[in-house]
Amino acid sequence: QFSRANCCCADLACNSLLLYVWKNASFSFSKFCTWIWNKRLFFHLLNANFRNILTLLLISFASLHVYTQDKIAKIEFESQTIDYGTINKGSDGVRVFKFKNTGNAPLIISDVKSSCGCTVPKKPTAPIMPGKSGEIEVKYDTNRVNPIRKTITVTSNAENQIVALKIKGTVIDPSKSTVIGDKDKSVLEK
Repeated sequence: QFSRANCCCADLACNSLLLYVWKNASFSFSKFCTWIWNKRLFFHLLNANFRNILTLLLISFASLHVYTQDKIAKIEFESQTIDYGTINKGSDGVRVFKFKNTGNAPLIISDVKSSCGCTVPKKPTAPIMPGKSGEIEVKYDTNRVNPIRKTITVTSNAENQIVALKIKGTVIDPSKSTVIGDKDKSVLEK
């Protein structure tokens, strides 16, 4: 049996509950339970008529949580480092980083930046669907005679949003005698 005071408290509790749900569209189940406890609505909701409503709401939130599990893109590179080795000045400086979307959502690569202007990366323009592969092309200016140690930063909507790729190697000028060439010979061979 309900008294008029119990009915008013229960109506207030129900209205507060609906207001909370309406204002917080992106709430979690644990936040919801904490909110109910903090507002002391728990005791008002335990009235006989509201036990059924509370049970229905809890089942709805639990099923909603399972239904709305996040779909996440995942990016996995075959290799995060490319070694050019020792190459001649003016050689082909294009290399490719291959990757696969192992997640369950489309992968969108939003930005690819190099640590220096001597390296020009090219990103895919279309989203990479789950299970599909893609490539990031990197072109290094091989007219610069020096060691190669560069970082390419990939930004995407993947679980690991930022990935650092590395290129390394050495560019030599074969027309000039270098110290690197002499290092290959032992003291007895010189």
